[in-house]
Amino acid sequence: MKHTLPTELAEIKLTYQNKVYACDRPQVRSSGDAYWLFDMHWEEDTIALFETAYMLLLDRANRVMGWFKVSQGGMAGTVVDAKLIFATALKARAAAIILAHNHPSANLTPSASDKALTTKLVAAGKALDLPLLDHLILSPEGGYFSFADEGLI
Repeated sequence: MKHTLPTELAEIKLTYQNKVYACDRPQVRSSGDAYWLFDMHWEEDTIALFETAYMLLLDRANRVMGWFKVSQGGMAGTVVDAKLIFATALKARAAAIILAHNHPSANLTPSASDKALTTKLVAAGKALDLPLLDHLILSPEGGYFSFADEGLI
Protein backbone atom coordinates (compact mmCIF):
# COMPACT_ATOMS: atom_id res chain seq x y z
CA MET A 1 0.00 0.00 0.00
CA LYS A 2 1.43 3.36 -1.01
CA HIS A 3 1.25 6.24 1.50
CA THR A 4 0.10 9.66 0.37
CA LEU A 5 1.18 11.59 3.48
CA PRO A 6 3.21 14.79 3.03
CA THR A 7 6.94 14.13 3.35
CA GLU A 8 8.01 17.44 4.86
CA LEU A 9 8.15 17.78 8.64
CA ALA A 10 8.82 20.78 10.84
CA GLU A 11 12.15 20.64 12.67
CA ILE A 12 12.05 21.12 16.43
CA LYS A 13 15.17 22.39 18.18
CA LEU A 14 15.79 22.59 21.91
CA THR A 15 18.48 25.00 23.06
CA TYR A 16 19.70 26.44 26.32
CA GLN A 17 22.45 29.04 26.53
CA ASN A 18 24.03 29.59 29.89
CA LYS A 19 26.24 32.64 30.22
CA VAL A 20 26.96 32.35 33.95
CA TYR A 21 29.38 29.80 35.39
CA ALA A 22 27.84 27.43 37.94
CA CYS A 23 30.17 28.64 40.70
CA ASP A 24 28.91 32.21 40.13
CA ARG A 25 25.21 31.35 40.43
CA PRO A 26 23.36 31.85 43.73
CA GLN A 27 22.56 28.66 45.62
CA VAL A 28 19.14 28.26 47.24
CA ARG A 29 19.43 26.59 50.65
CA SER A 30 16.18 27.76 52.21
CA SER A 31 12.89 29.46 51.51
CA GLY A 32 14.52 32.66 52.76
CA ASP A 33 17.14 32.43 50.00
CA ALA A 34 14.42 31.90 47.38
CA TYR A 35 12.35 34.78 48.79
CA TRP A 36 15.34 37.11 48.70
CA LEU A 37 16.04 36.27 45.03
CA PHE A 38 12.40 36.71 44.01
CA ASP A 39 12.04 39.92 46.01
CA MET A 40 15.24 41.35 44.56
CA HIS A 41 14.14 40.73 40.94
CA TRP A 42 10.38 41.32 41.19
CA GLU A 43 9.08 44.36 39.33
CA GLU A 44 8.66 46.67 42.31
CA ASP A 45 6.07 48.92 40.70
CA THR A 46 3.73 45.99 39.94
CA ILE A 47 3.86 43.75 43.02
CA ALA A 48 0.96 45.65 44.62
CA LEU A 49 -0.91 46.09 41.34
CA PHE A 50 -1.56 42.61 39.90
CA GLU A 51 -0.72 38.97 40.47
CA THR A 52 2.30 37.61 38.67
CA ALA A 53 3.96 34.19 38.88
CA TYR A 54 7.67 33.55 38.40
CA MET A 55 9.80 30.47 38.78
CA LEU A 56 13.43 29.78 39.58
CA LEU A 57 15.10 27.00 37.59
CA LEU A 58 17.65 25.11 39.66
CA ASP A 59 20.46 22.71 38.81
CA ARG A 60 21.28 19.57 40.83
CA ALA A 61 23.19 21.63 43.41
CA ASN A 62 20.21 24.01 43.80
CA ARG A 63 22.11 26.77 42.05
CA VAL A 64 19.86 29.13 40.11
CA MET A 65 20.16 28.60 36.37
CA GLY A 66 17.72 31.42 35.69
CA TRP A 67 14.22 32.68 36.32
CA PHE A 68 11.15 32.85 34.15
CA LYS A 69 7.92 34.86 34.21
CA VAL A 70 5.18 32.22 34.10
CA SER A 71 2.12 34.46 34.02
CA GLN A 72 0.64 37.85 34.76
CA GLY A 73 -2.98 38.38 35.68
CA GLY A 74 -5.29 40.77 37.43
CA MET A 75 -5.66 41.92 41.01
CA ALA A 76 -7.37 38.74 42.15
CA GLY A 77 -5.51 36.02 40.28
CA THR A 78 -3.30 34.77 37.50
CA VAL A 79 -3.47 31.62 35.40
CA VAL A 80 -0.48 29.32 35.91
CA ASP A 81 -0.10 26.70 33.19
CA ALA A 82 1.69 23.55 34.39
CA LYS A 83 2.62 22.63 30.82
CA LEU A 84 4.43 25.94 30.38
CA ILE A 85 6.25 25.53 33.69
CA PHE A 86 7.53 22.03 32.95
CA ALA A 87 8.22 22.67 29.25
CA THR A 88 10.41 25.60 30.25
CA ALA A 89 12.17 23.65 33.01
CA LEU A 90 12.80 20.66 30.75
CA LYS A 91 14.11 22.86 27.94
CA ALA A 92 16.52 24.54 30.34
CA ARG A 93 17.55 21.09 31.67
CA ALA A 94 16.63 22.14 35.19
CA ALA A 95 16.75 19.61 38.03
CA ALA A 96 14.17 21.37 40.22
CA ILE A 97 11.93 24.43 40.33
CA ILE A 98 10.63 26.92 42.85
CA LEU A 99 7.45 28.82 42.03
CA ALA A 100 6.40 32.17 43.48
CA HIS A 101 3.46 34.46 43.02
CA ASN A 102 2.32 37.60 44.78
CA HIS A 103 -0.89 38.59 46.51
CA PRO A 104 -1.46 42.33 45.88
CA SER A 105 -3.84 42.32 48.87
CA ALA A 106 -0.83 41.55 51.13
CA ASN A 107 -2.75 38.56 52.54
CA LEU A 108 -0.23 35.72 52.70
CA THR A 109 -2.82 33.00 53.35
CA PRO A 110 -2.90 30.57 50.39
CA SER A 111 -6.23 30.29 48.61
CA ALA A 112 -7.87 26.98 47.73
CA SER A 113 -6.68 27.46 44.14
CA ASP A 114 -3.11 28.13 45.37
CA LYS A 115 -3.21 24.85 47.28
CA ALA A 116 -4.72 22.94 44.34
CA LEU A 117 -2.10 24.32 41.95
CA THR A 118 0.71 23.33 44.32
CA THR A 119 -0.66 19.80 44.65
CA LYS A 120 -0.94 19.52 40.85
CA LEU A 121 2.62 20.78 40.28
CA VAL A 122 4.07 18.47 42.94
CA ALA A 123 2.40 15.46 41.27
CA ALA A 124 3.57 16.49 37.79
CA GLY A 125 7.08 17.11 39.09
CA LYS A 126 7.23 13.65 40.63
CA ALA A 127 6.13 12.07 37.35
CA LEU A 128 8.86 13.96 35.46
CA ASP A 129 11.56 13.59 38.15
CA LEU A 130 11.61 17.40 38.23
CA PRO A 131 10.47 18.37 41.73
CA LEU A 132 8.72 21.52 42.81
CA LEU A 133 10.82 22.33 45.90
CA ASP A 134 8.69 25.21 47.12
CA HIS A 135 5.88 27.58 46.23
CA LEU A 136 6.12 31.03 47.77
CA ILE A 137 3.48 33.71 48.12
CA LEU A 138 4.94 37.21 48.37
CA SER A 139 3.37 40.32 49.86
CA PRO A 140 3.97 43.85 48.55
CA GLU A 141 4.46 44.84 52.18
CA GLY A 142 7.34 42.39 52.60
CA GLY A 143 7.31 38.85 53.89
CA TYR A 144 6.25 35.56 52.35
CA PHE A 145 4.46 32.26 52.85
CA SER A 146 6.34 29.05 52.02
CA PHE A 147 4.39 25.87 51.20
CA ALA A 148 7.51 23.80 51.98
CA ASP A 149 8.12 25.45 55.37
CA GLU A 150 4.49 24.83 56.31
CA GLY A 151 4.71 21.13 55.36
CA LEU A 152 2.36 21.50 52.38
CA ILE A 153 4.93 20.11 49.90
